[in-house]
Amino acid sequence: MAPIDLPGSEQATGPTARRMILGTQLRRLREKAGITRAKAAWEIRASESKISRMELGRVGFKERDVTDLLTMYGVHDPAEREWAVKMVKESNQPGWWHPYNDLVPGWFDNYIGLEEAASRIRTYELMFVPGLLQTERYARAVISHGDPDSRDEGVERKVGLRMRRQKLLSGPKPPRLWAVLDEAVLERPFGGAAVLKQQISHLLELIELPNITIQVIPFDMSGFAAESAFSLLQFAEPDLPNIAYVEHLNGAQYLEKPEDLEVYGRAFDRLAVDAETPDRTRQMLLKKREEL
Repeated sequence: MAPIDLPGSEQATGPTARRMILGTQLRRLREKAGITRAKAAWEIRASESKISRMELGRVGFKERDVTDLLTMYGVHDPAEREWAVKMVKESNQPGWWHPYNDLVPGWFDNYIGLEEAASRIRTYELMFVPGLLQTERYARAVISHGDPDSRDEGVERKVGLRMRRQKLLSGPKPPRLWAVLDEAVLERPFGGAAVLKQQISHLLELIELPNITIQVIPFDMSGFAAESAFSLLQFAEPDLPNIAYVEHLNGAQYLEKPEDLEVYGRAFDRLAVDAETPDRTRQMLLKKREEL
């Protein structure tokens, strides 16, 4: 078998991204060898659904399973096998958010890792300022259901996690963040008028950054292009698929099929057209701040 083209894992940030890269490579090797998921599952004493989850990067890897699959797929080159074993070890390392695992549901754990690896994030919100753009007091008010001065330990840890996530926006290679907000977001004074005023001032500071774009959809245009919040994540690493993320009360969907991405991509494009331009959005924010 010809050597495989190994992706540069240095481009991938964090264990979630590495898991997905390794899973993608295993799927390509299996398909190239003409082996079904059922047969691969039998080889490692697992279920077909586990092979599917492995190839999607949704579960951790065992070194033995990966080396057994590589042998089955006809991959014997030492460099290729060494790369795969290295990726297993790196993908199983805990992410920086590991200390917050008792607060973070499993379906959101994956999102934090993907968010960290994304080169472009597009997000639409109807209820709140997106987490990556929230001030500490606004975040505390949202998390505590209205108390911006809460000192509950669980609330404080959740606020700490949200603030830590924001560090990616000021890192050495920050993603491009494009946020479209429904005007209703600016009318919900979580924590009181002073908290919202501070939050709006924070948004006005953020829109001056070259990697951040913020637009607001006025009331007369809201609700036409999308009925719920969602995010679109794109990656510089070619072995990571683009993802549409849609959160529910008790879970989330990670959509990767081209037809799903097209639907959400078109919806975001329509939202951006319906929204005020970044400059007019700035004027809206200034006016709202003056009113508070």
